[in-house]
Amino acid sequence: MRRLLLALSSVLVVACSNVLGYDDIQFESGDGGAGAPGGGAGGGSSGGGAAGAPLGGAAGGGAVGGVAGSSNGGSGAVGGGSGGATSGGGGGTPSGGGTTSGGGTGSGGVPSGGGGTSSGGSGGGATGVCARWKADRADMSEGTWSGSVASCNAGDISANGRANALKIVNLYRFLTGMPEVTNSASMDASAQACALMMDANNSLSHTPPSSWQCYTATGAGSAGKSNIATTPGVAAVDLYMADPGNSTTIGHRRWILSNSLGPIGLGTTNTYSCMQVIGGSGSAGKPFVAFPPGGEVPIQMFTASYTSLDSTGWTIQSDSISLSGAQVTVTDAGAAKPVTVTQLQSGYGSTHAIRFNPQGWTTQAGHTYSVSVSGTSQPISYDVKVVSCN
Repeated sequence: MRRLLLALSSVLVVACSNVLGYDDIQFESGDGGAGAPGGGAGGGSSGGGAAGAPLGGAAGGGAVGGVAGSSNGGSGAVGGGSGGATSGGGGGTPSGGGTTSGGGTGSGGVPSGGGGTSSGGSGGGATGVCARWKADRADMSEGTWSGSVASCNAGDISANGRANALKIVNLYRFLTGMPEVTNSASMDASAQACALMMDANNSLSHTPPSSWQCYTATGAGSAGKSNIATTPGVAAVDLYMADPGNSTTIGHRRWILSNSLGPIGLGTTNTYSCMQVIGGSGSAGKPFVAFPPGGEVPIQMFTASYTSLDSTGWTIQSDSISLSGAQVTVTDAGAAKPVTVTQLQSGYGSTHAIRFNPQGWTTQAGHTYSVSVSGTSQPISYDVKVVSCN
C-alpha cells in the first residue's frame, strides 16, 4: 500500500543496520512478527514482519562542551539566569524561565548561573510554547511534487512543502532548547533523488542496488546518509520523533535532536521521503538533550503521530555523559511514577542514549514530572511541565 494512512490497523517498522547508524520507517498493511536481533525481514512488503534489530553504527559526531543558553531565551521570572546566545548563558531553574512569550527550553545551569548539567532550565511560559506549537502546525501541507516515477524524474517539492517540513524539525528543536537548522539546496537535491528511488521501487534501503529502477549514484549516496520513510516529508517528522518499532535505537529522534545536525536535506515524493542528516556541520555542544524536555511541553506533542511517546519511550541523549549506568526516577507531586530503563545503541545521532517507558501510567496535562538520573558521571535532573495547547 503506497498511500499514507494515519490511522492504521498495523504498521511495519523496519530497522536498518548499516554502519552510519540509521533507521527507516515503513508503513504497510500487514502485521508480521519481529525478526530476531540481526535477523532478516519476516515477511513480504504486504505481509509484514519487522526486520532484525540494528547492529549499531559509528559514533555520531558533534562537538561537546559547555552549557549553552537558549538563543531566544528571556530573563528568568523566577530565579532563572539570562538566556544568552547559543554559546553561553545559564538555563535557570525548571520553575523559572522567561515570560510567556519568551524563548525555548534553556540548557542546564543552576539558578544563579550556567555551567552544570544538573538542572534543565525553562525558557518560555506555557502561553509562548502553545503559541509556537499552534503557529508552526497551522499549515502542515505537503506541497506539490513535480517529478514522475514513470520517467525517473526526481523533480522537486514546492517551496511550501519543504518549508513546512523544516519548520516542524525546528519546532522540536525549539522545544528542546536546540538551535534551529537550515536546509541546503545541494542536500535537498540529493534527498530528492533518494526519495524518487524509494518511491520507484516501493521499498526502503540505505544501500540501494544499482539494479533499482531510477537508480542514481546521487540518490544512493543520500540514502546512506538519511532518515527515510514511506510517508511524505512533513508527516515524516512527527513519525521520526515518535519512532515506533526502533526500541533499540530511537534513531530518527536522536538525529533530529543531535548536536551535529545541520544543515539538512529534505526530499519527498507524494509517498516517500528522505531527510539527509549526515553531511552538515552542526556543533550545538549541548551536554544532554531530553525528550520530552524540561520546561513546558504541549500534551499534544505526546500523540502527534499515530503512536504515543509514552509507548515508544522518553529519551535522554548525550555526546559527553556516559549513560551506561543510568538509573532514572520520575515523580509527580512527590509520588513515584515507575519506569523501565533501556540502554540504546551508540551512534544514532549521539554517542550515548537511554529510553525510559512509563509503567502503569500515562502522561497527563496539568502535571509536572520530575526526572532525576543517577549513576552517571554527572547527575541529570529536570522537570517536564505538561500543558494543554487546545
